[in-house]
Amino acid sequence: MTDPFALFDEWLAEARLSEPNDPEAMAVATVDSDGRPSSRMVLLKGQGPDGFVFYTNQQSRKGEELAGNPNAALLFHWKSLRRQIRIEGKVAPVEAAEADAYFATRSRDSQLGAWASDQSRPLASRAEFEARYEKMRVRFEGGDVPRPPHWSGYRVTPDRIEFWNDRAHRLHERRLFMRDGFSWREGLLYP
Repeated sequence: MTDPFALFDEWLAEARLSEPNDPEAMAVATVDSDGRPSSRMVLLKGQGPDGFVFYTNQQSRKGEELAGNPNAALLFHWKSLRRQIRIEGKVAPVEAAEADAYFATRSRDSQLGAWASDQSRPLASRAEFEARYEKMRVRFEGGDVPRPPHWSGYRVTPDRIEFWNDRAHRLHERRLFMRDGFSWREGLLYP
């Protein structure tokens, strides 16, 4: 049987060679307390057998939805390769040390932006956000920018991974991997 994580790594490597913009971009779908779905694009920042990692403001809409329902779906779509990967699973915050290590690799402007933004909250004007950003720039001038306490990462531990290949006449190939305890079952789906 194929290892779904090895196959994911192969497809991502091919996407990095052919996809013109952000091959790590993925849609993250969550649901609110009323069961209304929401999706948005984020960037994959880590992957392996333990799951798929992205970072965000925990007080954002997605952060609040994940706090209420720790399940998510991810979707990678690589138009240049005519492929997509769908992932569904449980979500948990990453350890603080892992979040700190990643935050330290971000550009200073991105770090300051994480402090300045009340992500997903109403904003009266762009000027208000820019003023908040400037306030953070002055606050942390001359020193390192620590990770904000409301900003961290999430790891999606997959239960299902589907690899979709486009084929002529909509006769697509769909390979489904489903977690079965500590191993995976592989099967096919009709297009």
